[in-house]
Amino acid sequence: MEPIIAIVLALIGYALGSAKLINQGNEALVERLGRYHRKLKPGLNFIVPLVDQVVMEDTTREQILDIKPQEVITQDNISVEVDAIVYWRIRDIEKSFYAIEDLQGALTQLTTTTLRESIAQNTLEQTNVSRVEMDSAILEQLNNITTDWGVDIIRLDIQSITLPESVRKSREEEQAAVIKKRALITEAEGEKEAAIKKAEGTMASVQIISQALRSNPDSRDILRYLVAQDYVDASQKLGESNNAKIVFVDPANSTEMFQELIAESAITEGHGKKSENGNT
Repeated sequence: MEPIIAIVLALIGYALGSAKLINQGNEALVERLGRYHRKLKPGLNFIVPLVDQVVMEDTTREQILDIKPQEVITQDNISVEVDAIVYWRIRDIEKSFYAIEDLQGALTQLTTTTLRESIAQNTLEQTNVSRVEMDSAILEQLNNITTDWGVDIIRLDIQSITLPESVRKSREEEQAAVIKKRALITEAEGEKEAAIKKAEGTMASVQIISQALRSNPDSRDILRYLVAQDYVDASQKLGESNNAKIVFVDPANSTEMFQELIAESAITEGHGKKSENGNT
């Protein structure tokens, strides 16, 4: 019985030693007598004990590599601090193990160097405006190298570009000046438009009054009343102002001014009618 028990125990030990369970999302590498033999997929796998050895098991899922803030000098000699994140995954676990000694360290150094070179070729303004294009260009450069390592760089995000305090204050002052300039331009355009509308309204009023006076001479008494009323309203408004200077005008004499305006309007209309008759 003892030999049978020993054989059973040996078989159990062999089975336990040869069985390798690989979790979903992972892969493993097996070497036989010191040389690469095969790749283990997720699930239950069997190897030859003492002959085969699992030398590596790693995930093939997407991973995150945080690039620490880096001091970078732009093309226009402005020192900025850049923070980035790299999303990557192992595409070929065999290459990732045999082609490079320290995979994550190599990815960190490669990304940092490429990021510095890319920003150094652009001005600060170009870096801020074309950040998406810069991410794509850096991503392409990284994948050209990491392909030999069995790694895919999925995405690179430049999270922040921190400016020096002096540059930041200068940009804020410049932006504030631009906003103030726009506000002044808008205000000036509004005042100009209001002045034009007011002038057009005054001209229309004079034309209506002159036409009414020509068609009905008795309406001059109404004109005198309106002028006197405007005079009273204007005097009241000027009196309420602390800095106002009041100028007294005789409403009766102001009628002469309107008569002159009416005469000029009549002459202008006469010339207009003669021109029309001549054209016809």
